[in-house]
Amino acid sequence: MGNDKFMNNFFTFSYTFLILNIILIFRPSYCIDAGSCDFSKGSWIYDDAENPAYDASMCSFIDKQFDCLGNGRPDKLYLNYKWKPTGCELPKFSAQDFVTRFRGKKIMFVGDSLSLNQWQSLTCILHASLPNANFTLKKIGNLSTFYIPDYNISLMLSRNAFLVDLVIDKKRGRVLKLDSIRNGNSWKGYDMLIFNTWHWWLHKGNQISWDYIQQGGKYYKDMDRLIAFGWGLKTWSKWVDSNINPSKTLVFFQGISPTHYNGSEWNNNASKGATCNGESQPVSGEVYPGGVPPAVAVVKGVLNNMSRVAVSLLDVTSLSELRKDGHPSVYGIGGLKGNDCSHWCLAGVPDTWNYLLYAILVTNGKSNI
Repeated sequence: MGNDKFMNNFFTFSYTFLILNIILIFRPSYCIDAGSCDFSKGSWIYDDAENPAYDASMCSFIDKQFDCLGNGRPDKLYLNYKWKPTGCELPKFSAQDFVTRFRGKKIMFVGDSLSLNQWQSLTCILHASLPNANFTLKKIGNLSTFYIPDYNISLMLSRNAFLVDLVIDKKRGRVLKLDSIRNGNSWKGYDMLIFNTWHWWLHKGNQISWDYIQQGGKYYKDMDRLIAFGWGLKTWSKWVDSNINPSKTLVFFQGISPTHYNGSEWNNNASKGATCNGESQPVSGEVYPGGVPPAVAVVKGVLNNMSRVAVSLLDVTSLSELRKDGHPSVYGIGGLKGNDCSHWCLAGVPDTWNYLLYAILVTNGKSNI
């Protein structure tokens, strides 16, 4: 009887939550644009003259899992595609301008391995473009710091898969607390923050990071992951509204990074079990046939309801969905025994994420921090 009541309440909440986000998605969102041009909408254009900003071998700090060429990937076509927004040009990224604009500033990426992907992309772009600028790289616990002393600029990465707390409880084991952020003090005092979470919310089986999920005074062995994500992201948004001074700190949320494990999403004739493995070209056109991940609506809904801090959405979803060819696949950390269609090769797609970040900072005058 008790279980029936719980399930009825659970599905009632699920329905309400999804309806709410369908409504919210039609509200204006903070997205990357320049006037009437949205940099996040467009297509990938092949260009023989388009060379990557760096070779991963130039940056010894890039994780092996992202160094696809170093791991034996034989094709290089994926390195010659350029993102072309519809109706406008993406401002050309200038490493010299970037470090000059942000001289003396501290920038922190907070999130999971997709944040690592983007952080390592940006640090390698800067290092390769400014070879005479010295740098130091330090890692203490989950905090990594890339520092360029000539410009007194720090690019930091704080690994945090959920943003909300994952704690050890003597009675229940690992508990994911959807309504708690106790480690937020480490995010204070920065000039720019780029947050990200979603990847780890989807794990199944022995890859699940928790034994229980806690919301309020209730504990669950598991629940609808989209609802759990929404609750957790709402807790994060309240923390940002309460703890960040928008006149001193710019805040971004890295959009949902897609996976490519289901070939039928981009090819109706794909064989059963087709994935990103073996893909060498992007999806043509501007629209991904597989549709938008449902987590996108949750993110936009939460950002649109923030009361004090205008968090800008770094909307990387659509452009990344088109890049079924950009993943490590069997040229990642697992080699031929693995198939990584979640992360991205470096050089590769995350470089464009950073070009979009630069574009919004430059065109919207948000670099005055």
